[in-house]
Amino acid sequence: MSNLYLCLMTIKEIQNEIIDEFSMFDDWENRYEYLIELGKNLKKLPDDRKSDEKVIRGCQSTVWLDAKMDDGKLVFEADSDAILPKGLAALLVRIYSNQKPEDILNSDTDFIEKIGLQEFLSPTRANGLLAMIKQFKFYAIAYRSKIKN
Repeated sequence: MSNLYLCLMTIKEIQNEIIDEFSMFDDWENRYEYLIELGKNLKKLPDDRKSDEKVIRGCQSTVWLDAKMDDGKLVFEADSDAILPKGLAALLVRIYSNQKPEDILNSDTDFIEKIGLQEFLSPTRANGLLAMIKQFKFYAIAYRSKIKN
């Protein structure tokens, strides 16, 4: 999917697209493989940007998240040292990248329940996913305040 196409979609539209994609799989083994594939396709974060301040606290594995503002929208990059968290990060980058901070803050996360992630993830991984979402929203808060000042 092209970045231009994703730039034109709302968060809800992207979430609905992800729900549709996951509904094509009959079982969690196939969904798990799809998440791993998403992680493999996530552009690697350069080592010089994998600093301690970019590490998401609360994840079992090391997950880095970086953000920059481009034309009023946040652009995210993420990476992980583990394949499943990298797939989860790829999903979130797809949803939140190229969106306005306000839209990120106002978005819900019901897509997680709709694709059944909460049933599939261990409690530790589920907490890590929530920590990732919080970090995306934290960046949105930080950049929104920069816009207003």
